[in-house]
Amino acid sequence: MSNLSVNAIRFLGVDAIEKSKSGHPGVVMGAAPMAYSLYTNHVHVTPQVPNWINRDRFVLSAGHGSMLLYALLHLIGYEDVSIEEIKNFRQWGSKTPGHPEFGHTQGVDATSGPLGQGISTAVGFAQAERFLAAKYNKDGFPIFDHYTYVIAGDGDFMEGVSGEASSYAAKQNLDKLIVLYDSNDICLDGETNDAFTENIRARYEAYGWHTALVEDGTDVNAISLAIEEAKSAGKPSLIEVKTVIGHGAPTKGGTNAVHGAPLGAEETAATRENLGWDYAPFEVPEEVYADFKENVADRGQAAYQAWSDLVEQYRKEYPEEAAQVDAIIQGEDPVTITEADFPVYENGFSQATRNSSQDAINAAAAVLPTFLGGSADLAHSNMTYIKEDGLQDAENPLNRNIQFGVREFAMGTVLNGMALHGGLRVYGGTFFVFSDYVKAAIRLSALQGLPVTYVFTHDSIAVGEDGPTHEPIEHLSGLRAIPNLTVLRPADARETQAAWHYALTNQSTPTALVLTRQNLEVEEGSSFTSVAKGAYVTYESGPDFDTIILASGSEVNLAVKAAKELVAQGEKVRVVSVPSTDLFDAQSDEYKEAILPNAVRRRVAVEMAATQPWYKYVGLDGKVLGIDTFGASAPAAEVIEKFGFTVDNLVNLVKSL
Repeated sequence: MSNLSVNAIRFLGVDAIEKSKSGHPGVVMGAAPMAYSLYTNHVHVTPQVPNWINRDRFVLSAGHGSMLLYALLHLIGYEDVSIEEIKNFRQWGSKTPGHPEFGHTQGVDATSGPLGQGISTAVGFAQAERFLAAKYNKDGFPIFDHYTYVIAGDGDFMEGVSGEASSYAAKQNLDKLIVLYDSNDICLDGETNDAFTENIRARYEAYGWHTALVEDGTDVNAISLAIEEAKSAGKPSLIEVKTVIGHGAPTKGGTNAVHGAPLGAEETAATRENLGWDYAPFEVPEEVYADFKENVADRGQAAYQAWSDLVEQYRKEYPEEAAQVDAIIQGEDPVTITEADFPVYENGFSQATRNSSQDAINAAAAVLPTFLGGSADLAHSNMTYIKEDGLQDAENPLNRNIQFGVREFAMGTVLNGMALHGGLRVYGGTFFVFSDYVKAAIRLSALQGLPVTYVFTHDSIAVGEDGPTHEPIEHLSGLRAIPNLTVLRPADARETQAAWHYALTNQSTPTALVLTRQNLEVEEGSSFTSVAKGAYVTYESGPDFDTIILASGSEVNLAVKAAKELVAQGEKVRVVSVPSTDLFDAQSDEYKEAILPNAVRRRVAVEMAATQPWYKYVGLDGKVLGIDTFGASAPAAEVIEKFGFTVDNLVNLVKSL
């Protein structure tokens, strides 16, 4: 039966790719036995409750081999992946896109497009499971008790982020993480040894992982035994499975020709004959469906029912904890945070927004039991430390401070995995200029609609002496261009609390908080409730104003000072604080007109960053005081002055219009 079912996986992949004239059949054909062994012997999932919180998680890190996953999901019985959807592989609007997409297709636990991010995201799944188990499990009540499995290929291990995340996973000793390495020695351009010759198992042993080798990738029993041994290893596990890419293809098998292109009609027919597959395209024997029903779907449903019964008893024994668990099961936060939970600051209060962010983090930590995060070795500069907790590790799984080390990219991928798992609110911090290192993970946060919060401090040339390598210029423009990402650059302590409130109550977008090192004063017109609108009036000389100054972050103080000087000279000025262009752009036309009346064309925007995003607000008649060169090394006050961010310069710029 196993051989028939394995070939069914292979040929669903081959036929779908052949029909679409696009795809990657090689990994489907080579990895089918390990996928079959994993799902029929180990994975607990049920298509009847696809988002069951205690299901095992599976990440196809080699996401280009998506038909491997779609074939499995179809055979298991997920409604989204009918045979018609298999036939529509890679077509507009189908449930079977080119790479697996979380939230688009039932049974897909993570979007795994760019190589390396899948295995790295899986680390976050495993860490989330461990935290929730430590938080809510009781003797005899393993409410959270599941594994995270990965199938990864050579390309995943070439990407540096997989090394960052795997090193981190070893330090955290995430023993419920099991990675199957589809080791076929072929990459897109040829043989892997043209560019990649290291011993992966030796590298993982050096990290501190358990490793094993299965020499015959078609031996489903040997693969299952290796997985069983990994479960009791007491550390994360890497199982190298030697496979042949395009297994069964008589001409192209074992070569890069089968990596990223359909087999073609002639080779497909020859492969059918070679593997003894006497079925028409997309035809699956009933015995195969029965195999998957009995050994995956029914077994998973039985596991779900046993767990559901356990939760019902848990509710009786531990009603307080059960209320929080029930919220998590429903995909909600166990506790809701409100504006009243955050600190209140008086007008004139002066503090760096990174410090105001730390106030917010600790206020949130006192309210939200599953709020946790950390920094890429900069916690005491990013001000991301939860003061009442220590560092999280295997011996202290309930501590909520995470030391990610100097691994910005991995930090982002791990946060994505934790958010995907469900039940947690997570954040990670680094210097704003290093957002470049984590940007690819931020993009997947946005693509998957994950409410991860990124804390970026040292947000401008005010970094000063560290110079241009550490002074962000283009970064605000770059992040603002990412769809479904909310970028907030608060102007003071009050706006910072509001920014955190937005981040912690938003369900469908990641948030980037861009924060200062230098102190900022709370303006009289600063408003907590208006931050969620993206822009609002923070100062105005009177209703007959004819000039608008727009600013974000630290430049709001400068804008207000300049406005008051202009008013003293007889001008009529409105200052608009713009903590988030994303949120402002989402407001109604009526609100936008109220804040930026179309009739008022005399406009200046000021921001210590690239000027490009501001022209949509100031138009052809306006001007922008910004920076379109790299920064410089000098004391912060001098750098700021040299780049023209002074009251006099801003006043003169306005008067030049």
